[in-house]
Formats: sequence, C-alpha cells, structure tokens
Amino acid sequence: MWEHYSIFSLLLLLVFGIAMIIVWWYNKSRLIRILTEGLVIFGLALMMIFITLMWISLERPPLRTLGETRLWYALFLPLIGYVVLKRWKYNWFMCYCLVMGIVFLLINLLKPDIHDKTLMPALQSVWFVPHVIVYIAGYSFLGASALIAAMGLYYRYFIRKNETFVSIADNLVYGGFAFLTLGLVFGGLWAKQAWGHYWTWDPKETWALITWLAYMVFIHLRHSRIKSGTTILWILFLSFVTLLICWFGISYLPAAQNSVHVYAG
Repeated sequence: MWEHYSIFSLLLLLVFGIAMIIVWWYNKSRLIRILTEGLVIFGLALMMIFITLMWISLERPPLRTLGETRLWYALFLPLIGYVVLKRWKYNWFMCYCLVMGIVFLLINLLKPDIHDKTLMPALQSVWFVPHVIVYIAGYSFLGASALIAAMGLYYRYFIRKNETFVSIADNLVYGGFAFLTLGLVFGGLWAKQAWGHYWTWDPKETWALITWLAYMVFIHLRHSRIKSGTTILWILFLSFVTLLICWFGISYLPAAQNSVHVYAG
C-alpha cells in the first residue's frame, strides 16, 4: 500500500493547502466556511482511508515506525484544528494545524520509511495499539496547546496585549493530559505482560513521568491563586519542551541506547 502513498499525499497536500489559504476568510463568508470545512473533512477522510488500507496491507497496526506515526499526526492535528475552529472560530489555529499536517505528509513523501509486516515479540501485545494511539493523540493535543502558549507570549511581549488564550489552552491540556494518563496506565499493563514488571525506570518511562508531572503542575497552578498569565504561559511552553525531550531527545542519550522502548532502529 505504501507504493500508493505519493498519490494520496499529493492529493492531501492539495486539499490541505487550499484549505490553509481560504481559512483566513473563514469568518467573513458562509460559503467560505462551508468550503473550508468540506475540504478539511474530505482530507481527514482520505487520511483515515489510507491508514486503514495500510493497516490491512501490513496486517498489523501502522504504528511501528516513525513514518507510520507521522501519518497519525497528520490526521490528529488537522482534526484538533477543526474542533477549535468550530468551537472558537480561530482561523489562525486551523491554519497552523494544517501546516503541521502538511509538514508530516511532506517528510514521509521526501523521506519514505521501510515498512514490513513483522513485529518484534514485545510489540505483539493487546496493549500496543491503545498505548501508542493515546500517546499520539495526547502529543497532538499538547503540541496544539504549546502553540496557544507561544501565541499568548507573543501578544504579551511584542504586541503588548494581555491576550493569553489560556481558556483554549486549558481544554487542550486537559484532553492531552487525560491521554497521557491513559498512556502511562496502558504502558504499565503492557510492560507487565511483556517483561514482568509494571515499571523499570527505563529512560523513556522516566521522561514520560516527568512530562506527565510537568502538565500536572500546569493544571495545579491553573486552579491555584496565581493570577500571572505570563507565568502560566511559560510553564505551559516549558512543559512542551519536556514532551519533546521524551518524544525525540531521549533517544540520543547514552543511557537510552539499550532502552526497551527503542523499536524503530
């Protein structure tokens, strides 16, 4: 199925590209709203169809390699952008999510992965699919919340307006945090089944816990008496840095070279 990816991706790039341009006029015309939403829904449907066909073709979930996970990000980010667009009418946020979807599609197009049907024994678990999917969904929500934080900081420091967008960030963080929590739980159950222990202080596990705690601090401060929007935004932005370390950076640490979580290599 991967040999047909170029056809799907080029069509998706066209659909998302047109939607990314016309979404700037989303709030000015009912026709533009219908056209934008139609293009986004069509693109999301195409992504779901391709992922389903990949799943059937590989005879396993397309979640093993980085290239396969990028397909899911290209699905989840525009989906989150669409939800925010419908709820809060923020066309700039939809544009960002479409741009990120296009980036993930282009990376796979320019740097295709090697896909095979084999799964190492540790991945042949009932917990493999829910664990990976909830983390991908969580990272997508929290990545979107990081953009909100960056935009809020930009408004405060450069435009000198107290636009924090924190109320939007709250909803994205709560959703992302729920997925992170499920990911930790599913990961522990998977580890018990695969290696006999719920927790081994593996570098990836440790950073996953650090990331979870960072967002827990953000949620705690949102319900405390701290009123400084700038402080809240910086904590949210720095929490995303811990997420990036967990997602990408941990693989470059010497201690992680023998990690049981390094599959793609």
